[in-house]
Amino acid sequence: MRNDISEILISEDELKNIVARLGEEISRDYEGKNLILISVLKGSVIFMADLMRAIKIPCKIDFMAVSSYGSGTKTSGEVKIIKDLTESIEGADVVIVEDILDSGVTLSYLKKLLLARNPASIRICTLLDKPERRKADITADYAGTTIPDAFAVGYGLDYDEKYRNLSFIGVLKPSVYQ
Repeated sequence: MRNDISEILISEDELKNIVARLGEEISRDYEGKNLILISVLKGSVIFMADLMRAIKIPCKIDFMAVSSYGSGTKTSGEVKIIKDLTESIEGADVVIVEDILDSGVTLSYLKKLLLARNPASIRICTLLDKPERRKADITADYAGTTIPDAFAVGYGLDYDEKYRNLSFIGVLKPSVYQ
């Protein structure tokens, strides 16, 4: 797998520091509130596991699975819900936890869908922000770091369901997906 990576964008240590910072921010902002973290599967599961351990206040978690990519490298623009929440978010303070905010199409759709379920508040926490590719009018309330327009894998991010288990975030060589 390592041979398929052209460069490391974010090291394992840098990821730990980013997650710790985000955990502190969320803990401060949601002290005394009814916090529910919603992980967008599958990509954010590693980030979510580390983030929830970095949050020092009580919180609940739930999961959604949505897709707008299939096995390609660019969004199809069509969002499909594969797994919905198991509990109501009505009256709760929701933070959507996502691995990467890229085109914004999926998160924009998801935020509108969840707002219709009457949460007290809803914010977005993304590990990676790739603003160069934004198509939807959406920004993250909590962003780990901005990355260039490169095909990133590792730490949950995949190409064709592979590379999620890398402990860092790297750029996939174009020869792998072209």
